[in-house]
Amino acid sequence: MSSVRRLGPSSENTRSAILDMIRSSGTVSRIELAEMSGLTATSITRIVKSLIEDNLVVETGFGDPTGGKRRSILELNPQARFAVGLALDDARLTYVVANLGGNVVGQLVSAGLGQKTPSIEIVRIAEELKQLFTQLDIPVSHVVGVGLAGAGLDLGAGAERLSVTADEWDSFAIQEALESRIGLPVVRDNDAACAALGQFWVGRIPATQDFATLYMSNGFGLGLMVGGGVSRGASSNVGEIGHMVVDINGPDCWCGSRGCLEAVAAPRAIVAKAMRNRGLSTELDLHGGDNKLRHDYNAIARAAASGEPRATALIEQSAQFVAAAILSVVNVLDLDRVYLAGPGFADAGAIYVRLIRDLVSRLARTRSVHGVAVELSDPGLDPAALGAATLALQHTLIPHKRFERQR
Repeated sequence: MSSVRRLGPSSENTRSAILDMIRSSGTVSRIELAEMSGLTATSITRIVKSLIEDNLVVETGFGDPTGGKRRSILELNPQARFAVGLALDDARLTYVVANLGGNVVGQLVSAGLGQKTPSIEIVRIAEELKQLFTQLDIPVSHVVGVGLAGAGLDLGAGAERLSVTADEWDSFAIQEALESRIGLPVVRDNDAACAALGQFWVGRIPATQDFATLYMSNGFGLGLMVGGGVSRGASSNVGEIGHMVVDINGPDCWCGSRGCLEAVAAPRAIVAKAMRNRGLSTELDLHGGDNKLRHDYNAIARAAASGEPRATALIEQSAQFVAAAILSVVNVLDLDRVYLAGPGFADAGAIYVRLIRDLVSRLARTRSVHGVAVELSDPGLDPAALGAATLALQHTLIPHKRFERQR
């Protein structure tokens, strides 16, 4: 696939596209930018000059001599700007501060949302953000904004569902409430989209490389990157893979359908099956119930990773359903790369990768044309929180990729 992107006349969008090319390239010369963009050398020189004046880009040396004048090398100035990402979760809140290069410079983990009242929790979130800035000694003027990642956030509607059980959060305007308390722009998206965006930014993936990120927490979501931006759909709800029907005769799903991937393969379904095995549930100290869902699922996943046969069978059954869903996505979208991210893959991710790779390599419609890479995201970071930080960076610094939410 060609890496050349033909850009139009000079504009803010063209400037942001050049900044994005510098980001994805790591280091690049002006001549290479002209070749990639289709712009004239004069236009590139003018745009780069403005980026250097704004301290977003720096010259870091010279390239190898080619017989003429040595090319100066450009790259992002990572310490020029910062952004915060916050992953909203029932079990825990994860704050990540990232610099312009997408590198994490600070992190804070605190108690999850649980069933707590939103109006009280938003006060705590604002205080924890201020605490984070103070500890890292980052001027608020250098912070471009805060990104929020949560399960099932509907960008185009007035109600957001963070989980099956957190009913009070469904209609709470968290973005507006937080903006008024911290005085910074707040943007939001669902955790799967944020995880995909974080992979795109930190992995320096070029805009010409389309890929998907499957995110598993209490349920499933799919973040789809197309042309360097998150794919949205008619109502901003692309990626509801958790409600792809994989068993037409399967159990009822809370969404109103039946046999959904979430109903047969998500942590709640796995724990329910484990609870029916009295010996396994006793040995793993499983409790059942939504308030212990993450604890129970993690115990099963760890047991499966260590080779416990009953736990392994449960995780493999889930992975087979997930693999079938991913196979359909790969066939429909002609993808050659899929990432797995989220707390659901922290312990047993290797099992999911193995079964997904096996099914896709054997049955993908384009298997004779190209392979499909299936990889785990970096388990050392919360991909949704990191992606939320890059969402804020992108929203401010690369506006040509911006998605404007209807308020």
